Amino acid sequence: MPLTRLDPIDRLILSELQANGRMTNVELAKRVGISAPPCLRRVRALEEQGFINGYHAQVDERSLGFEVKVFAMVGLQSQAEADLSAFEELCKNWPIVRECHMLNGEVDFMLKCVAPDLSSFQSFLTGELLTAQNVGSVKTSLVIRGAKDDPGVPFDVLEKRLAKQP
Repeated sequence: MPLTRLDPIDRLILSELQANGRMTNVELAKRVGISAPPCLRRVRALEEQGFINGYHAQVDERSLGFEVKVFAMVGLQSQAEADLSAFEELCKNWPIVRECHMLNGEVDFMLKCVAPDLSSFQSFLTGELLTAQNVGSVKTSLVIRGAKDDPGVPFDVLEKRLAKQP
């Protein structure tokens, strides 16, 4: 279990960076209660071990003119591993597709798409997604509004779970 490699300070570092990846190492060290040099060593180790995959700015889609967010549920005609991988590669090359998740159940993939307007999304849908090899069905749901969009993991849940372990 990978959590055993993380001590409480490592988890606190991850929690703080998840909340604000732009803070300085000095500020981070202060928040987690250690000095700056060991804090930086820990952050670098967490990056090298794959606990931190990167840093990015969370931009507001609407203020940049992306008014449409759609979830597309895609069913493939074949679920052979080569066909699943081929569809995932297609998704990586479609800029409108911001997230692609393979699911278990009636739907093979859930895509989160962001477009400037409905006609742009419709062009993508009819010109690319529906015509893609192996795509058997697509059901779409237009997002009316979002109520929550928290990145990462809930560290408070993790800490409660770890506190219950012997």
